[in-house]
Amino acid sequence: QVQLVESGGGLVQAGDSLRLSCAASGRTFSGYNMGWFRQAPGKTREFVAAINWWSGGNSDYADSVKGRFTISRDNAKNTLYLQMNSLKPEDTAVYYCTADDVYRRIWLRRTPGEYKYWGQGTQVTVSS
Repeated sequence: QVQLVESGGGLVQAGDSLRLSCAASGRTFSGYNMGWFRQAPGKTREFVAAINWWSGGNSDYADSVKGRFTISRDNAKNTLYLQMNSLKPEDTAVYYCTADDVYRRIWLRRTPGEYKYWGQGTQVTVSS
């Protein structure tokens, strides 16, 4: 019954920006950590960013996106966002929204197996 739906992907040129959204339904995730992962063809799913459940909580970023991507959430709308700036061809991947199922967990996780719920993904393609 829990559903995460990503949107906002597309085809852009290097240096462009995209804003991904993840709309959650079936339960409120205001008390749960959430994050973004990405997966390119033939590669494993890799961590992009994660954010704590509470206002003023921590955000965590992969080194490859730090300084370019910003994760945020609007708990009133039960929605997660990923603002992606200065996109590079190596950012090309399917981007997945994810949510934890442990209520008010303190520490952010970087491995896919630590998260319970996943969206179907949205394709981001960055041309050079």
